[in-house]
Amino acid sequence: MIRWVWAAMCLLALGGCARGPHESGVTVLSYASSYAPQHPFSRADITWMKWVEEQSGGTLRIKPYWSGTLLSAEQSLTELRHGVADIGLITPIYSRGGTHFIRVQAGFYLGTTTFEQQTALYRCLQAVEPQLDRELRGLKVLALQGGNLPGILTRDRPVRTLQDLRGLRLRAPSELLGVLDELGADPVDMPMGEVYSALAKGVLDGVVAPADTLRSLHFAEVAKYFNTIRIPRGAYASRAMSERKWNELTASQRAVLERGVSVWEEALSAEIAAADLAGEKAGREQGVVFSSMPPEDQARFDAIYERDAERRALRLARYGIDGKASFNRAREIASGLEATGKIQCEKDNDRETA
Repeated sequence: MIRWVWAAMCLLALGGCARGPHESGVTVLSYASSYAPQHPFSRADITWMKWVEEQSGGTLRIKPYWSGTLLSAEQSLTELRHGVADIGLITPIYSRGGTHFIRVQAGFYLGTTTFEQQTALYRCLQAVEPQLDRELRGLKVLALQGGNLPGILTRDRPVRTLQDLRGLRLRAPSELLGVLDELGADPVDMPMGEVYSALAKGVLDGVVAPADTLRSLHFAEVAKYFNTIRIPRGAYASRAMSERKWNELTASQRAVLERGVSVWEEALSAEIAAADLAGEKAGREQGVVFSSMPPEDQARFDAIYERDAERRALRLARYGIDGKASFNRAREIASGLEATGKIQCEKDNDRETA
């Protein structure tokens, strides 16, 4: 509550956010992100902001607040629902409570390798599992996010086999905690914004992250070994708007934002892919040593990952959620990727997505 009051005071001091239509007919909406404006996510956000203003004929303008000025990683959904910002980068996989299914389903993506495949699989699940929308109540989702496949980045101990993970304290997303624990590591879940200092201080031995973070989050300054093991990456709703503010917009303004969903996601996909290449290049230039995981270890990791995802899906029953059905569905959909390279929600129809 103190954070929300403080954020509201900041908004007033900065000229206010999300006021209704001005006399000129312009509606200004605030956008909050925990990332700096130079981050690849933010560059995609800026592309979308410019598109919205152009497509609305200038009647919609987005005022950004970067670097965690307004929204936190852990409470972003609640803060957005309460109007701390109108639109924001949300991180339901880090939320403290209320997003049980979103967090678990992020582990159902074994076999997907691209942003487009990840977001397509999420939409397949969303079409049949209302729990995804229930956990995002009060919000209008404006974009999904997938990402580059993570590897394992370590400070001063190279990881060349799964055996080398034993005893390492690693930051990892929630869907990997059980997998890494089974492999003998000491995994922790924390917002990515806290990782740099934790690595620099030796609080962490490493982080599960894609190569783009070597440059975008400057991890090459504090860690020197990167193993390119293929770790699946799940999709989730990542940009959203307060439903209350959404309902205050005109029909034409809402139509622009609806069309903007694909624009935002395409911008994110492009920026993320470019950032991965730039991150690897920067890492090599700064002396980061890259290695690959032996094929037999990769196969063992995949088997543990899938088994752990199924266990976590079953545990959702305590919340009245049939996670096993969604897990089975995701595995069935993803299994077709090897043959076609496409996500197809239903076997018996012609609808396909990249």
